[in-house]
Amino acid sequence: MPKLEINRIGKNLWEIPARAKKGMNVPARIYTSAEMLTAIDEAALEQVSNAAMLPGVVLNTLAMPDIHSGYGLPIGGVMATDPASGVVSPGAAGYDINCGVRLMKTPFVKEQIMPLREMLADLLAARIPAGVGRGGLIDLSDADYRAIAESGVAWAVRRGFGLKDDITHTESGGALEGADLEGVGGHAKKRGRDEMGTLGGGNHFVEIQYVDKIYNPEIAAAWGLREGQITLMIHTGSRGFGHQVATDHLKSMGQAMRKYGITVPDRELACVPVDSGEGREYLGAMRAAANYAWTNRQVIMHLAREALSEAMGVSPDSMPLLYDVAHNIIKLEKHEVEGKTRMVMVHRKGATRALGPGHPELPGAYKNTGQPVLIPGDMGRMSYLLAGTQTAMEQTFGSSCHGAGRALSRHAAAKKGRGRNLRHEMADQGVAVRSAEKGTLAEEMPEAYKDVSQVVDVVTAAGLALPVARMRPIAVIKG
Repeated sequence: MPKLEINRIGKNLWEIPARAKKGMNVPARIYTSAEMLTAIDEAALEQVSNAAMLPGVVLNTLAMPDIHSGYGLPIGGVMATDPASGVVSPGAAGYDINCGVRLMKTPFVKEQIMPLREMLADLLAARIPAGVGRGGLIDLSDADYRAIAESGVAWAVRRGFGLKDDITHTESGGALEGADLEGVGGHAKKRGRDEMGTLGGGNHFVEIQYVDKIYNPEIAAAWGLREGQITLMIHTGSRGFGHQVATDHLKSMGQAMRKYGITVPDRELACVPVDSGEGREYLGAMRAAANYAWTNRQVIMHLAREALSEAMGVSPDSMPLLYDVAHNIIKLEKHEVEGKTRMVMVHRKGATRALGPGHPELPGAYKNTGQPVLIPGDMGRMSYLLAGTQTAMEQTFGSSCHGAGRALSRHAAAKKGRGRNLRHEMADQGVAVRSAEKGTLAEEMPEAYKDVSQVVDVVTAAGLALPVARMRPIAVIKG
């Protein structure tokens, strides 16, 4: 069991009280099962407790069942701060700003695609640049950067990289207001200049899947999904552009904290007042990186649409975007807190927004159902599609889990995979795999992650999301 005091306050809900650690301003809550709690690394629990020490944290810090230690806030962490008296912390959004997931529907069925999976894997791998430092087909000008910062996905659609409905079916319309390139350094722009439309390394992927199981026929039908249908999932973020933005601002905030009288238990939680000059500058740069990421996933989807359209002889219009969600981001949102409606600065790091039915930010297609919540598996694991709920709005600032969460470090996974031919192992399971980077398959093998079905079971049992559908992979393209 964890060293920190932790108390069970619900079937799948645990709390580290504010008294458990000197300096905590609010409790830290963890959504997990009794079985999964024993496997959570102590560092992750320390990190969600450390975040509870930051000035202006509202109500409590939170961790989803995919929690594991990262830098600053743990992966699977959620924190809300008061924009008037609280702070903003880049470490509570992560280095890969707006790493996220999108799901595209297709008119194909499993029986059509299974015999073609090796060919389609080769085709997608050839069309979509992938891997650390890999450049893409678009070299961004300064004018492009400004347009992307201002309009995000709309810029890509104007350039012919997608359909008009792609904009409305992306979280926040594919662009956060208030993006400002003034806080983006030259090195960040240089790193992102040729990475638009490229797939990152590590756990990022493009995956052809089929709908294996429908849990909620009514919602699935409303969303245009049926068993056996082929979907395409994309998981990637803001590449070197966002990473450098986070790196630069963590460093500058670390230097600025003294003048605001702020101390933190972990330098990766460096923070400044939301309304300070440094805070406004970071938020402007973070929003620009978020808009870059949404645009990046849009361009990748366009490349995949083109490839599938040509290979299968169908129109790109027959492959609409179901939804796109961010899971490393900071957003100013309106929430009910202790009976009062107030604006809070919600930090999500490895957590997905899960707006309930009727929320004003949702497009018409999802007003009655709640927001689509995308939970990716990978490398042979299943992926899940959920729907946001009012319970999430009331308990977690409208947040749910974002994936399985690592069970093994990349080093440990690489060691375990030594001597194995993972590509052949996956082929034996009916999954075609292509990887741009040597060693990625071992680092990202299925055994490296928690069982995603257990993670989904926790959030659905807690009422944070409703299960809608489950997808299984057919072909996976890795960075």
